[in-house]
Amino acid sequence: MKFGDQCAILQRGSCDNVGVGDVRSTYEQLLKERRASIAAGERRHRLFGYWQLGVAACGVVLIWLALIERAAAILWVLVPVAAFAVLMGQHDKLLRDVERRRRAARFFERGLARLNGEWSGTGESGEIYRDATHPYAEDLDLFGKGSVFELLCTARTHIGAETLARWLKEPAAPAEVRTRQQAIGELRPRLALREELAIVAEEARTGVAPASLATWGEAAPPPGPRLTSLAMRVRLWIHTLLGVAGIVAFVAMFGDDMGTFPLTAAQHVLVRDFLIAVLLVNGWFFYKTRPVVLAVVSSVEEAAHELKLISEVLVRLEREQFSTPMLSALRASLDAQGETPSRRLGRLNRLVEYLDSRDNFLVRIVEPGLLWTAHCAVRVEQWRAHSGTAIGRWLVAMGEIEALCSLASHSFEHPDDPFPEFVEGGGPCIEARRLGHPLLPESAVVRNDARLGGDLQLLVVSGSNMSGKSTFLRTLGVNCVLAQAGAPVRAQSLRLSPLAVGASIRVQDSLQSGVSRFYAEILRLRQILDLTGGPIPVLFLIDEFLNGTNSHDRRIGAEALVRRLVELGAIGLITTHDLALAGIADELEGRAANVHFEDRIEDGRIIFDYVMRPGVVRKSNAIELMRSVGLEV
Repeated sequence: MKFGDQCAILQRGSCDNVGVGDVRSTYEQLLKERRASIAAGERRHRLFGYWQLGVAACGVVLIWLALIERAAAILWVLVPVAAFAVLMGQHDKLLRDVERRRRAARFFERGLARLNGEWSGTGESGEIYRDATHPYAEDLDLFGKGSVFELLCTARTHIGAETLARWLKEPAAPAEVRTRQQAIGELRPRLALREELAIVAEEARTGVAPASLATWGEAAPPPGPRLTSLAMRVRLWIHTLLGVAGIVAFVAMFGDDMGTFPLTAAQHVLVRDFLIAVLLVNGWFFYKTRPVVLAVVSSVEEAAHELKLISEVLVRLEREQFSTPMLSALRASLDAQGETPSRRLGRLNRLVEYLDSRDNFLVRIVEPGLLWTAHCAVRVEQWRAHSGTAIGRWLVAMGEIEALCSLASHSFEHPDDPFPEFVEGGGPCIEARRLGHPLLPESAVVRNDARLGGDLQLLVVSGSNMSGKSTFLRTLGVNCVLAQAGAPVRAQSLRLSPLAVGASIRVQDSLQSGVSRFYAEILRLRQILDLTGGPIPVLFLIDEFLNGTNSHDRRIGAEALVRRLVELGAIGLITTHDLALAGIADELEGRAANVHFEDRIEDGRIIFDYVMRPGVVRKSNAIELMRSVGLEV
């Protein structure tokens, strides 16, 4: 398939037949084009430098001819000055365009890195969303370097990243999942949209919580004089006019002292007294309004991070039209009478920039006369009164569209990954065919089948060390999380009911909290048991059950806890390399089954095939592993 044909498919909105190889060639071709345009822009950049140098030299020659040789009028200097100004404007525009092309190139480079399995550590890791108390986030590698979040997230704004993180941590109902799947299907072929979102505004987003901007917009005005009242605005303008008059009086006095604007003695005294009166009156007004003005300024400066980025993202989204219910509703929430959300937030961003300018030395000098900060504060409060309550709606819509774009990008890059099918009614179940872990490169994935539901509620997974038991638990858990977030899954097919995931796979002790590993594990098991009291059946994933105690207590405790989970209607998997625990399946009278992973020794090396088989494993490799690292046992 030619690149032009691939682009035509993307624009028509159908990429269901685009394979991984086609996605890779599309990314490579577009990256090649972006790099070529960057190289052309850099050549023009150097050419602009030569032109500006030449125009500057012409200006110097004209000045020399006018002032030294008297051979030309000095006004001719205005020609190279004007040409230099035009060249500077065009040069700045070129540099901005080249920078956007660089961002576009990085977008496709990251896409290729994901396809090549070289993405770990190159994207947004989501460290700020890590939560050690969450029932599965740490165990399933949802956040951190090399995490599910880093693989998925292409959001440009903080609210987009936060929305995606929330979807991963909070399973959605099947109806909501289906609407997300439809939206992802519509967004999947819109590569141009995702590229344009990737190149807007500055490169890095801040760490400021997006809720602060929405909270600021809905907050009541600060205590004190109401800045938006007519009386306050009239007083502000009166004092501003007095301030301007005071500045004129100061200039007049300064001119009199320098002999530029001579005044009579009486006029000098009158001007001096007027200036003193203006300073006193405006100083009193400045003092009385300062607390409320500073309250307005500090609150908007704290909340108004990412405004430029948010505004540019909204500009792009406002141009888009959608047909699926979820995207249509989100797009409709961005519609407003009068100015669009992007223009309104753009105005707020300019007001914040005006407030930032008050740190300029010249603005500080004229501040008592012009009351610059107070005028900006009034404009900010007027903006909040008119548009503040709508900020939350705009941010929610933008965040969800960005989160959907992240999942659509993942779906586009993995066209063989299907959407799961949800089964409602009839009890908890999960049935997967050729299930693989999405964080592993396709070349390294070993796929297995799994089925739980009906009479079969538990799989006891035995096997030697490093044979793949923990990885399989994570594989099942991660795909269940992706399914309930609305994303495609790494499987040939996946059918499941709504499930609340609880995992005990990566449990650690805590020196600061004085918690041992065993105590941390039983706290997590208590949390999983508590989940069974909720409205959604539980999928439990427990690795090396009660590994921190002796065999006798482990067998008694594990059997009791597993029996309790099964009685409460939960389904799940437990792993063990203690063959005594494999007998739990026999004790549960047909509601459990044993499966195992195994290894073999070839030429002194341990070989793992990571294939799950029925039954109980009958051998251990601990001695061989110790010998493989040089321990004499």
